Amino acid sequence: MNLRLLEEHISRSEEKLNPLPLETIVVEKNALKKAAAFVASRVKQSILLVADSQTYAAAGNQLTDLLQEEAVFVNIHLVKPNKNGDVLADERSLIDVFLSVKEETELLLAVGSGTIHDLVRFISGKTGKSFISIPTAPSVDGFTSLGAPIVVRGEKKTYQLVAPVALFADITVLQKAPPALIAAGFGDMVGKFTSLLDWHIGSIVTNEPYSAFVAERTKEALQACLDHVEEINTKTEKGVQRLMEALLLSGLAMALFGQSHPASGAEHHLSHYWEMKALENEEKQLLHGAKVGLSTLVITQFYKEIIKPELHSLMGAEEAKQIRQLIEELPDVEFIQLQLEQVGWSKELVPIPQSLIEQSLKEAHLLRDRYTLLRLYNDYKGGRSDAYRTKTASI
Repeated sequence: MNLRLLEEHISRSEEKLNPLPLETIVVEKNALKKAAAFVASRVKQSILLVADSQTYAAAGNQLTDLLQEEAVFVNIHLVKPNKNGDVLADERSLIDVFLSVKEETELLLAVGSGTIHDLVRFISGKTGKSFISIPTAPSVDGFTSLGAPIVVRGEKKTYQLVAPVALFADITVLQKAPPALIAAGFGDMVGKFTSLLDWHIGSIVTNEPYSAFVAERTKEALQACLDHVEEINTKTEKGVQRLMEALLLSGLAMALFGQSHPASGAEHHLSHYWEMKALENEEKQLLHGAKVGLSTLVITQFYKEIIKPELHSLMGAEEAKQIRQLIEELPDVEFIQLQLEQVGWSKELVPIPQSLIEQSLKEAHLLRDRYTLLRLYNDYKGGRSDAYRTKTASI
């Protein structure tokens, strides 16, 4: 991934953006060797490597050996799963990892996918100790972002903290990731269809901050995935690299803007709502990106079939005209679902009850202080329409 080229594009932009937070990004075969050399160049005493049992087997063990060859002392903390077998970024896991951070710890390594990075990012931000990202699957777009979604007392809250100082994604490791994780990563990217729409609408209706430059970078990341669907599905080196780089670019877009608006709209609010209900019921968690794939289908259909015909009653004529055009530019639900299915996503990965989908359409907008078209609709129509039931049953 060419950070220098991205910096050149930023310099030509007239927008006021945050600086790129990472010193280096390496997405290639044998990236773990470069990671070990990079760590050795920065530390004199010891580091803390955080993983879970599966991600340690995927990359942590090999990286530990490479670090020891570089004479780096490695402390290892493996995050334990709960009774459902889920590794969660919650208070219990945070305390466990935090207690492994010593005064002499110079650097943190996050070896894993989203949850491990959320934990390490939070602790890095609170302790001031830098961290390096070692993704083990192209499953989420949060590796290079500032946000750490943490479950606190059963509620998922996102804390804006720090990005890693560097990221090393080994293509060989990523190609071995379970197919469901790769489908989840693609699902997280597909969510940009509606997150970008909500962000744009927020800028029109409530004058929320907006960056055309950041939005364009996010669109580029999404299009790169759509252009390489078959290669992503077959896990070719090129396909996995394109997906990983798209996820990283989406995360960088969030970091440049300073908030998650480019990559998180109503579709993510539905996903978070479903996750919190699973936590309340002590049910096994579903993959984030798989849920986002489903929620994107739900939101797209709801916006096109329910909200678009009522825009005239929700806002002024000029705003309604602009937003109607934006909704019409969204791909059809059938197209989005076809793309998802081509990389192995299926409804079986996200068995969300229809009743919960309907409930989330009425309540999920309350989870974040963020303007979305779903929020606007509920402010005016929520609780007084049977549209939630009649128009989502086919998803």
